Amino acid sequence: MSAALQVQLREASTKGELRRIRASGGVPGVVYGKGLTTPSKIAVDAKALADMLKGNPYAVIDMDIPGAGKQPVMLSELQRDPISRQVMHIDFRRIDMNEKITTSARLDFTGVSPGEKEGGMLQLVLHEIDIECYPKDIPDAIAADVGGLGMGEHLTIGDLSLPSGVTATQDPETIIVAVLAPQKERSEEEVEALNDEAEEDRKHAEAALAVEKD
Repeated sequence: MSAALQVQLREASTKGELRRIRASGGVPGVVYGKGLTTPSKIAVDAKALADMLKGNPYAVIDMDIPGAGKQPVMLSELQRDPISRQVMHIDFRRIDMNEKITTSARLDFTGVSPGEKEGGMLQLVLHEIDIECYPKDIPDAIAADVGGLGMGEHLTIGDLSLPSGVTATQDPETIIVAVLAPQKERSEEEVEALNDEAEEDRKHAEAALAVEKD
């Protein structure tokens, strides 16, 4: 599903000019990629950008670029202030709708596992997975039904029913969710291993969405 985003062209490049764009409620950025002879310097409304990021940040965006018309683009790089977390700069990449791309898709966990009802804890190891597909086939989310998981059982990427045209690019044996025994029944090694997996997923998700720069 595509999202729409209007932008304005900008000439501003100096630090002072970029600060004025941010102070007026905008975010400076650039658009580059196939079909564009040169990168276009743009400014995006900060609120519209925030709404887009809260939706599906991996969606194809119909960007209306003055002088170039509507172009299919995707978020490429996002820079935030390390303290305020304000978006400071954003890059978009124009894509070819007829070529497959590699991106990410969120996981939508549904159901209640029997293991939870028995007192187990549902541990979400991954919140998204890497996929390959044509831009038109990028899903808003991929369903992961935990309704059949008992105590000590788990789901892997290979257990997912992927939408037509979508292929997972990670190891199919990668665990995405598990039902753990109550805390007092788990070994320190098991807890540490799952915490490490969750932390690795957090770092992967941040890297997929945005590359932080000082």
